Amino acid sequence: MEAKKHVMTYEGVKQLEDELQDLQVNKRKEIAQKLKEARAQGDLSENAEYDAAKDEQRDIEARIDQIEAILKNVEVVDEDEVGTDKINIGSKVKILDVEFNEEMEYKIVGSTEANSLKGKISNESPVGRALIGAKKGDTVTVETEAGTFDYKVLEISKAK
Repeated sequence: MEAKKHVMTYEGVKQLEDELQDLQVNKRKEIAQKLKEARAQGDLSENAEYDAAKDEQRDIEARIDQIEAILKNVEVVDEDEVGTDKINIGSKVKILDVEFNEEMEYKIVGSTEANSLKGKISNESPVGRALIGAKKGDTVTVETEAGTFDYKVLEISKAK
């Protein structure tokens, strides 16, 4: 079975690489120190600090493995090559919620770097999927569990 390709922007890849570096260099040292201190307290069978440090170590190593797997199968979208004629990954879009007459702005990214609180929506999300390929002036219909919504594309620009 072939691993899933992770479509990401350069910014997303850089953030993951920075997080990986921090985990491998800083967090591993911190956890090693915590384990050393916990071991120095003696009996490990009833040492809550040792157990907590081991749990944290396991979480850190799992995240390192996860990031390495993502970076091994990453497909980087060159945002300089993203056009403004139609929406694609790397596009910044301004859309109008037709029902509520509310403007919203999003950057379309791969699912790995999606963060709705920062205005980054995945190309695999219902809204992202509906917007991909749309042009300025188009109205797209998005079907979600909460109902059906219409969005009009007001602007497409390169995300920077």
